Amino acid sequence: MDDTHHITNTMEFRAFGREDAPVVMLIPGLGVSHEVFTPLVGLLEESFRIVAIEVDGFTLGKHTYFTSIDDQAVQAIDHIKAHHNGHIACAYGLSLGGKILSRILERGEVTIDHAILDAAPLLPLPRWLVGPLRHIQSANVWTCYHWTGFWRAMFHSHYFDVLLDECRKVYPYGGRRAVLDGYKSVYTNKLNSIIATDLHYWHGTLEAFAARPHVKHLQRLHPEVKVEIFKGLNHGQLLIDHPDEVAERIERMVSK
Repeated sequence: MDDTHHITNTMEFRAFGREDAPVVMLIPGLGVSHEVFTPLVGLLEESFRIVAIEVDGFTLGKHTYFTSIDDQAVQAIDHIKAHHNGHIACAYGLSLGGKILSRILERGEVTIDHAILDAAPLLPLPRWLVGPLRHIQSANVWTCYHWTGFWRAMFHSHYFDVLLDECRKVYPYGGRRAVLDGYKSVYTNKLNSIIATDLHYWHGTLEAFAARPHVKHLQRLHPEVKVEIFKGLNHGQLLIDHPDEVAERIERMVSK
């Protein structure tokens, strides 16, 4: 894709719900748009002001490119400072979104009362593995975009359907470049510290092998982190298949 003359990079923040309510920020993962949160937004918008981020490179309706984890974090911090007086009630980051959220917390420039890192990769991979992995993942996203029918027939489930649809929506606007740059930034950066009042790390049992090193690293940095493991679920599946449970947990956190 060669649309560089049409590309813009100013992070979009989609707002929903009550303007006078506590703010919940939602940060999506790699390869999906802010619309992955649509069911969750519907469950929360009567009680909260929801801010769903469009991560650069994974946008809808405009061509963007992924810069870096830290650049995405800075843009989110600037938004919280400018529009919410430097304070929000809760932030939820899914996968790459969790990595971005961890860097927001690492900087300590804004206050987030409750933070949820859902299967966030916090450690770098060995340097020799980063290149092959990012190309493999780019191929995965490409096949999701071009061969949706085939993959649905092979792995039919609501969870997989949603992820395939999300890949189809965002791929035309960021393309292969966004996937490659996103994975490179995620897996070449290490979280060195974290400042949080109430910190949660979630993952499913089906991704436990991959998540375990990140959990241990986070526990060393922040021993008070609350780790929750969801039986029988894979990467991002709690949000996709059980948005009602995510909503209930957020409501409980904020109401304490």
